[in-house]
Amino acid sequence: MKSHLLLLQCVLNDLGTQGCTSTSKDFKKILARVENEGLSFLTITLPQFGKDFEKSLDQGAVASSDFAGYVKSGYLPRFLSGFTSLVFNSGDGRLLDSPSIDAIRAVRQVCNLFGKTYLPCSDARESAAFDAYVECERQLKESDQQIDYDDYRRAQKVAMTLFGNDVLPYVDRKIYEGDLIPKHGPGATADRIRGNSKYELRSWTERLQEVFEFSEFLFPSVSHFLESPPFPLTEPGAEMPVRVITVPKTLKTPRIIAIEPAVMQYMQQAILRELVYVLERTDSLSSSFIGFRDQEPNQLMAQEGSLNGNLATLDLSEASDRVSNQLVRCLFAPFTWFSRGLDATRSRKADVPGHGVIRLSKFASMGSALCFPIEAMVFLTLVFYGIEKELRRPLTREDLLDFRGKVRVYGDDIIVPVDFVHSVVSTLQDFGLVVNESKSFWTGKFRESCGKEYYDGHDVSIVKVRHLLPSRRSHVPEIISTVSLRNQLNAACFEEAVEFLDGHIERFIPFPYVLPRSQGLGKHDLFGSYDSERQCSNLQLPLVKAAVVVGRPPPSYLEGPGALLKCFLNQGFEPLERGHLERAGRPDAVYIKLRWVTPY
Repeated sequence: MKSHLLLLQCVLNDLGTQGCTSTSKDFKKILARVENEGLSFLTITLPQFGKDFEKSLDQGAVASSDFAGYVKSGYLPRFLSGFTSLVFNSGDGRLLDSPSIDAIRAVRQVCNLFGKTYLPCSDARESAAFDAYVECERQLKESDQQIDYDDYRRAQKVAMTLFGNDVLPYVDRKIYEGDLIPKHGPGATADRIRGNSKYELRSWTERLQEVFEFSEFLFPSVSHFLESPPFPLTEPGAEMPVRVITVPKTLKTPRIIAIEPAVMQYMQQAILRELVYVLERTDSLSSSFIGFRDQEPNQLMAQEGSLNGNLATLDLSEASDRVSNQLVRCLFAPFTWFSRGLDATRSRKADVPGHGVIRLSKFASMGSALCFPIEAMVFLTLVFYGIEKELRRPLTREDLLDFRGKVRVYGDDIIVPVDFVHSVVSTLQDFGLVVNESKSFWTGKFRESCGKEYYDGHDVSIVKVRHLLPSRRSHVPEIISTVSLRNQLNAACFEEAVEFLDGHIERFIPFPYVLPRSQGLGKHDLFGSYDSERQCSNLQLPLVKAAVVVGRPPPSYLEGPGALLKCFLNQGFEPLERGHLERAGRPDAVYIKLRWVTPY
């Protein structure tokens, strides 16, 4: 705790120096609150102050209910008043005509420094998260019953205009012809099959068999299929449910994910490969509106919206868990094989701790390979349905082309024209989705999307602590995260904070100057300089002694038909790593080794 407070003090000092204001009283206030409330003040209470500040920016004034729990002088809290007074008028709380961009960034930096730190929650908070997961299911069932048939029909027409000419016909044909290449990932599965054992699967469901012939996907050749002993197909009622678990997110709440059975994940990846390919293909209409790998288009549009006020940024709460399977089936029903493929690879039940096995109304939770692309397609459809309702006429393909550069979906980060925002928000809510008001902006000059924040066209993004600072060398993830934090703060010109972290990191590992592409953990210099401690006698290259992160996949031997299948599935893609038939899967742990490496 002490090291984190020292880091925050250094950040405050740097911000005070940059803004020519004193922050000593602010730090005293933080110390007093932390002494009474513990770490939760840094990870929960301070970020709430930041949310109130951002909402005040969006609304153009501070509301009387904002900044609850802080002593005020007029409309503004005394805490961080050296910065907030450069943004709002303390007398009436109104936004100044020319608020200080540096002050806006400073308040956000102080409040959100520890807001996204990965921390385990208490048992009570984990239990509450599982309760919320089940409650979300109940609300989704109610929402499904309240949606009018005409809304489904009109939304389907929008989906067909968006995806019916290129995306859906392509994937539909691929599924019909069986021209798919499935894939096993390195992660966990509900049936706890790990590593290379996944390529020896001998289980299949009746629902999968109706669409995907198992002999074509589980065996490397017909002869191997004929030589294999028969195995029964799993009936729908006996299918394994997804395993719902929590992973660390913040101290306030954990992240809920659902681990899929290996056989489901296997075929989800087959559809995913073709679906993402055609959605991002430059000749498809959807590539102008949906992204999966590049966040920059969303970020640039958010910047434009903050400058011109023409674009709104929306964020959805529990986005994945609120996409109704009934809605998905309706939107894509005209393409039979695509719809059947989605249904066959979708898990229908979930094993939720404290609640047992429940039937799912959602399409899929985070953890399904198809969760991300399908939710993007659903969100985009509903956005344009909302625009259509505002225009009071059906949208044509030519109409959609006019919205390029004005509408964009990346996960649950949505950008829409301000003129249509109320209709879009209402439409999203009509279909059971929840718009996160504290992270959605359209009235002022503040915008946020895909990890970037802007005010009046200026980048006011901040640096965040993702892991707690390490206290010993064995804390490898913490060391890796702290090195990244140090370099981000250096790029943002936090001199005192960087000096503090340099000293902290050097307690555990050598910490030379290296370039970002070096495999060694090191300092990044703004001018691109690097250290050289010796020279490689063979290659005549400079070397430095640095910590290198290493991790070996666990032993997992594979031979016979499974080994052949693994090689065939990789055909045409990146070459397999050496020794992939002896070790596979995610490393059980990562370690730090000191090695002589090139600094670039």
